[in-house]
Amino acid sequence: LAVFIDQNVTGEGVLRTVFLYPYAMSFVATGLVWQWLLTPGSGIDGAIARLGFPDFRFDWIVDQDMAIYTIVIATVWQSAGLVMALMLAGLRGIDGEIVKAAQIDGASKWQSMIHVIVPHLMPLVSFVTLMLIMDNFRVFEPIVSFKAEAHAQSLSWIIFNDLRESGNPLYASAGATSLITIILAVILMSPVLVRTWRDFTRKTH
Repeated sequence: LAVFIDQNVTGEGVLRTVFLYPYAMSFVATGLVWQWLLTPGSGIDGAIARLGFPDFRFDWIVDQDMAIYTIVIATVWQSAGLVMALMLAGLRGIDGEIVKAAQIDGASKWQSMIHVIVPHLMPLVSFVTLMLIMDNFRVFEPIVSFKAEAHAQSLSWIIFNDLRESGNPLYASAGATSLITIILAVILMSPVLVRTWRDFTRKTH
């Protein structure tokens, strides 16, 4: 998406707004919208039935094998706009003279992308990947909205489930899960923090 919009396409501002809009929506509202779209007998199923296929049924949420993929698709749909905006900013921060020099030396657009642009974007790619991994630790609203607790779980949902345990909240379990989440986040952040510190100390010297 970022590469496409970077080509100065017509209506760039509109496209960026459209792609960023899902990220600006409440996660709960997004989950409810997807639940309505994917509930058997309504939403997409209902639209297909009105097209002349009344017997069509697809258990997007109820089916155990599909529930996790549905949550993944909904989560990607919501975060894609933010990632696109970050990557677009990274693309436009690359010196155009470097790309032109590579093309003058005979590199095709694909070769320029792989050997020039991508290496320059790798620090940003690492940061975005780390951010998305940590963000997925707290996936919660789609699981609850889709009523898919039996088929898909996350660390946030496990903490919530421990705390709402009827008559006997499992505070120790919830606390342990929270601590594990923090430890995983620190482990994931460590390489980026170490590299940032090395770059900082190198520049100061």
